[in-house]
Amino acid sequence: MSVNLYRFARNVVKIILTPIFRIQTVGRESFPKEGGVLICANHIDNLDPPVVGITSPRDIHFMAKEELFHAPILKQLLPNINAFPVKRGLSDKGALKMGLKVLKDGEVLGLFPEGTRSKTGELGKGLAGAGFFALRTNAAVVPCAIIGPYKPFRKLKVVYGKPVDFSQYREQKLSAEEATEIIMDEIRKLISAHK
Repeated sequence: MSVNLYRFARNVVKIILTPIFRIQTVGRESFPKEGGVLICANHIDNLDPPVVGITSPRDIHFMAKEELFHAPILKQLLPNINAFPVKRGLSDKGALKMGLKVLKDGEVLGLFPEGTRSKTGELGKGLAGAGFFALRTNAAVVPCAIIGPYKPFRKLKVVYGKPVDFSQYREQKLSAEEATEIIMDEIRKLISAHK
């Protein structure tokens, strides 16, 4: 991983996307300054990962679908900008282990719990992976709402919610599915409060 390449890529993307989509960021002040952080965002467009990447106060490691790592340019670029592959539709032990390591090392992991883009723009059902990471680590869980549309010169809003305290849920031995539902509910609240 090259920190310099990540920062360079983020700055370039920021210069390009911010004026086109008039990106407005809300809630950065409540983002934890240190320690493991799990960002969970809704997924409405292919540009969501770079948009979350440029609005987050800290560098993010993203799980990305494995197919992207076979594309000619992306297979060189993605590992150098903190992305790692995940096989969709399966329990990918390697990706889960990598995600846990990122969080236990006190870094930031970015996830889109729905697993795929919403065709309607409405929030879909979250997959168990988000809940798994929230329950298996002491990371702060930060819900994030991306409120579109992605149309040139129309305002796009990225809202970071206050970290959700998962310590009580860890003690209650919640299932990963139940934990994900709590996270999705926080994202839903952000969307309705900031639309």
